[in-house]
Amino acid sequence: SGIAGPTGGTEEKSVGTVWIAIASEKRVISKKFIFGKERDINIQRTAVAALGMLNLEMS
Repeated sequence: SGIAGPTGGTEEKSVGTVWIAIASEKRVISKKFIFGKERDINIQRTAVAALGMLNLEMS
C-alpha cells in the first residue's frame, strides 16, 4: 500500500511512501519504505523490496 506518485502525496504521506507486509503462520512483518517521486521507479522498487522480504522470510 502506498503512494507511487507522481501526485497524491500529503505532508504526512509523501509521494514514494510504501508499506509492505508479509504474513506467515508464525508472524506478520511490515516495513515502511520511502523511495522517491518517480512512479515507474517506485513500482519497480516496491516489487523488488517485497520479493526481497519474502525471500528472507522463506530462508
